Amino acid sequence: MLTISRGVVHFGVQIRTVYFQKEGVFYFARRVPADLLHYYSSDKISYSLRTRSSSVATARAIQAACKLDEYWFHLRSQEANIPGKHLLRASVTKQDSGRVTGPVTSDVLKLSEAVVTYLRLKGQGKAPTFHRAAERSCGYVIDVCGDRPLDGYTKADANAFRDALVERGLAGSSMTRVFGTVRSVFNFAVNEEGLTLINPFSNVYYDREAGVSDRVTISVAEIRKVQQKCYEIDDELRWLVALVSDTGMRLAEAAGLLCKDIERQTDGQLVVHIRPHPWRRLKTRGSQRIVPLVGAATWAAQRILESRAIGEVAFPRYNRNGSTNANSASAALNKWLRPMVAKGVSMHSFRHAMRDRLREVECPSDVVDQIGGWQTEGVGNSYGQGYPVNVLSKWLIEVEKRVHGA
Repeated sequence: MLTISRGVVHFGVQIRTVYFQKEGVFYFARRVPADLLHYYSSDKISYSLRTRSSSVATARAIQAACKLDEYWFHLRSQEANIPGKHLLRASVTKQDSGRVTGPVTSDVLKLSEAVVTYLRLKGQGKAPTFHRAAERSCGYVIDVCGDRPLDGYTKADANAFRDALVERGLAGSSMTRVFGTVRSVFNFAVNEEGLTLINPFSNVYYDREAGVSDRVTISVAEIRKVQQKCYEIDDELRWLVALVSDTGMRLAEAAGLLCKDIERQTDGQLVVHIRPHPWRRLKTRGSQRIVPLVGAATWAAQRILESRAIGEVAFPRYNRNGSTNANSASAALNKWLRPMVAKGVSMHSFRHAMRDRLREVECPSDVVDQIGGWQTEGVGNSYGQGYPVNVLSKWLIEVEKRVHGA
């Protein structure tokens, strides 16, 4: 790794710009000043300069450093004890036919302030990914269009933002998530402020199918091959693969389990209770369920219970610092799977396969939904407690027979 420092004079001040080279690509790096750390979630700003050219990297790094210094100057000036500061952003009103109207345009929140408001009120108890999504998505808007008051954005800005995302190579599904987050932040802040604004980031056209590939399932033969490898290696990572392979659980659901979530019933049947934990939330309310364990999932559960204390997490490797790192688990396990399966198959393919495997044994769709934690349509399905464990177990046993050709 090559680290390079450059000095440039900006506003009469010598700026030290640092960037480094990793695998041929240059990256910008700058420490956040101690007096401004409370504005940031990290003490270091680092990102790719998207070039392998030293001269281009130097120019881009200096430009980034200058922008940062200007912004930091702005932040410090806001905190400075300047004359008349108590009058800034005062609640200015005007008389209109004897009525007092609301704040004038200059008092409208900027997008960066809207993000803070959104996360302060809606981010309580939410996963770090919720916070990162809001900050990252709105950060893209600010990079392209600037940090403006909410009433300063236009449809032309939204279209320019769309074009910038397309240029970055984002797939249609990723653009949908980004636009959805930006719209949510914008609408929430507008409602909180009591403003009457049309959200320019609504109804923006783009190709939602662009770059989106179909989810690839995994064949029964591949499932059998992967499970056999799990039995042979017999370690924590393979227990996780085996547990997912015969339950169709989401990887995060399995990775965030406690040992006491695995329970043996009076008839000897092992089941897993999928429920929310402080370190791992569930995707939907319907995701909370009980799943009977069969086949490789039973073997994995037994190995976990033999190796861990009842109060421990089932997979300590992926549960540190108070959160479940499902992304890390996905990366490691997908890399291990790749040589054994068809192109495009991933850990999530087991979930798709489970739905197909249940269809093959003509399992009723509402039973399928309960096993996988999928949303079942219709008001009637919200009544009652669902199917008992022995009914779910019957269908999963039928599925397991197909794997071993019984």
